[in-house]
Amino acid sequence: MVPFIDLTRQYKAIEEEILSATKRVFEKGRFILGEEVSAFEEEFARYCGVRYGVGMNSGTDALYLALRAAGIGEGDEVVTVANSFIASALAISFAGAKPIFVDIEPETYNLDPNALEALLKRRRATGKRQRIKAILPVHLYGHPAQMDAIMEISHRYNLAVIEDACQAHGAKFNNKKVGSFGAMGCFSFYPTKNLGGSGDGGMVITDEKKLYEKLRLLRCYGEKKKYQHHLKGGNSRLDEIQASILRVKLKYLDRWNKERRKKASIYKDVLEGAGVICPVEKEWTRHVYHLFVIRSKKRDALQIFLKTKGIDTLIHYPTPIHLQKAYKELGYQRGDFPVTEKCSGEILSLPFFPELKDEEMEVVGKQIKDYFKGGRSR
Repeated sequence: MVPFIDLTRQYKAIEEEILSATKRVFEKGRFILGEEVSAFEEEFARYCGVRYGVGMNSGTDALYLALRAAGIGEGDEVVTVANSFIASALAISFAGAKPIFVDIEPETYNLDPNALEALLKRRRATGKRQRIKAILPVHLYGHPAQMDAIMEISHRYNLAVIEDACQAHGAKFNNKKVGSFGAMGCFSFYPTKNLGGSGDGGMVITDEKKLYEKLRLLRCYGEKKKYQHHLKGGNSRLDEIQASILRVKLKYLDRWNKERRKKASIYKDVLEGAGVICPVEKEWTRHVYHLFVIRSKKRDALQIFLKTKGIDTLIHYPTPIHLQKAYKELGYQRGDFPVTEKCSGEILSLPFFPELKDEEMEVVGKQIKDYFKGGRSR
């Protein structure tokens, strides 16, 4: 049996530190917006190379409140991709705006700057009032999007950029951490992430003090002082226990990411000649391999075969957002984004986490090779 992920292995390695950190919170008796949250916000912002961090209760709320802080609202449109988790689009909807999708690059699975440029040119040519106000690129699976091209386009069209870095903690584009390019960068600390808590959590990072101050209001009822509400905020606070755990884990993040990169290299070696397409790492990036996603035209049959061999796999994500019932009102049709749709029918996420054993990876590689050696075509 090869598990897709086993979080207990990581916990056992740092159990004493985790227990000590959570005990500290219980002994202080403060569980909401205390010293642990403040310290973690500072530490994670510094890690990402920016001035400010604002802890949230989830990556979804981080995206939503970042959009609100940027002034995105009713009648606005935000460009993103359809091959992400639906939260990327939901955050746009929650802000009152409309998601507008563009296609992706076939190698990195990230937003295609050429498709973005083509969309904006078409919109400008119509002469209608520009409703697109922001770009929300997703650094999918831990590989950075082309932030130089995206930022250059955003400047020419006067669009805000809010990065969805929920799968890319520590990833770099041209030696700069993702999340630090746009006006804001958004992260999730869901347990399976490269930096994951023991429950939900998220953060928005920024270099702009005004955005930082607005985000702090938005996450806690719009309060500047208790019972003095300056805007319509909500309850989206990272709690002290999660922050204490994440502070411990942040110290190990680079080590774990290094291990992910090492294991990705091992997978690529054991899968050489296996008849599948492995992830790429562009020369201008530092991939942190949140997931190890292969592609095969026989994806569904391969997944069933691996399951019979005791190997867990997942698909991230089988149905693009533009084809989900939840977004049928947008009017998109199958065929609108051919690269996205082709990839969604071929991708398969293999077991992958820092504590995965080399011998387990060899078993996965052997079974995939055996599948294709059995006469099954790619």
